[in-house]
Amino acid sequence: MPGRLLLVCAVLAALAVSAPAAAAPDRHLRVLKANGRYFGDGTGKAVYLTGSHVWWNLSAPDWSWSCGGAESSFSWGGYLDRLVDHGHNFVRLWRIEHTRWDECGGEIRNTFQPWLRTGPGTALDGEPRFDLTRFDPAYFERLRHHVASARRRGIYVSVMLFDGWSLHAGEQPWSWDGHPFNAANNVNGIDGDANGDGRGTEIDTLANPDVLAIQKRYVKQVVDAVSAYDNVLYEIANESGGWSVAWQYDLIRYVKALGRARREPRPVGMTYPHPGSDNGALYASPADWISPWSPAYMTSPPAAGGTKVIVSDTDHHCGICGDPGWPWRSFMRGVNPIYMDVLDLDRFDAERTAIRRAMGQTRRFALRFDLARSRPRPLLSSTRYALDAGLRQVLAYQPGSGPFRIDLRGSTRRYAVEWFSPGSGRTFRRAAPLVGGTVRTFRPPFAGPAAVFLRAIR
Repeated sequence: MPGRLLLVCAVLAALAVSAPAAAAPDRHLRVLKANGRYFGDGTGKAVYLTGSHVWWNLSAPDWSWSCGGAESSFSWGGYLDRLVDHGHNFVRLWRIEHTRWDECGGEIRNTFQPWLRTGPGTALDGEPRFDLTRFDPAYFERLRHHVASARRRGIYVSVMLFDGWSLHAGEQPWSWDGHPFNAANNVNGIDGDANGDGRGTEIDTLANPDVLAIQKRYVKQVVDAVSAYDNVLYEIANESGGWSVAWQYDLIRYVKALGRARREPRPVGMTYPHPGSDNGALYASPADWISPWSPAYMTSPPAAGGTKVIVSDTDHHCGICGDPGWPWRSFMRGVNPIYMDVLDLDRFDAERTAIRRAMGQTRRFALRFDLARSRPRPLLSSTRYALDAGLRQVLAYQPGSGPFRIDLRGSTRRYAVEWFSPGSGRTFRRAAPLVGGTVRTFRPPFAGPAAVFLRAIR
């Protein structure tokens, strides 16, 4: 009997060791079939994206400096802490292509690049020249680390592959003198500046097959490094100009083909081609998500139609800008708002803190709202800001102050009524249910901007 008991225990122990662990939730995003304004995760639940991003969150090491008397510092771990504290779930992970840039009277050194600096010969920044056939493992390990640590905190990461803005708008000389594709900076004979104007914008076109081949090898290395993570999206380039549109289309298709081959497709995005193009190039693209440009997105955002997931980024509209009502106005129009932030210098700025807080507030409502069945319905509310999920749920926003109307003539349901004050963060609930069937006037129980959440009572 004791021997049989020992045998049973041994078998049970072996089964326990060999039994597969419970599968982790699949966070992999795909465009939601039921509602193309949003991505959905592995459960089919709609995912609303919002968050702050800052230029040096990948390419620069943790560092500190002074600017105009203000002390500045940045660390990746502290950055993630602050995103979580604000309730954010999305960042753009910036690629800075040049090795040096001037900031506030000083020179910043960007030590992280995809290629090894082997020489022979010295580049214009005084370091060994790049060998564009050899990748630097440290760069891709850093990339994996950032993506993995963000995943542990519940944050989606858009991996930016190229930064075209610095080529055409970055301060000289480093915008090109510090670039690996400058003929003086590599050992491979690659000269990305065919017209010799000192900018090198030609590398963001299909004109040079040798450059394109190097770019695609690099893109494949990025995909190989991070595509197994289910919190990854891709962005082809930040604000490369109108000349880059065909090049970006080609790379979008290439990244998608890599994902299909690995059976790990990830959403691919295209941001506004600045300058020299328009939003039409985004909508015509093969991208899953887009970041358009228009000042209207800061004041009265166009309602998302659902043909593309729209990520409204202040970086493209007006830079570091906005007001605390901007995330709410965006959310109510079916748009995913993200904020170009200077998290190091203005962490105690009251208005910017309020913007960060408002993004987190909208995300909390997004988690409670049936976004998969929702659509923006400006005419439902006299404020012109309303989300409607078949009149089973209605969320309306008052950007000003005082009473407003909601048209509930399409439903005779009884609703639980919840008020929310974005300014104070306080919630107020109406004791008695409200019955639909008519146009109702709503009077917020506080002054200032207000949101009201109507939920049908079963």
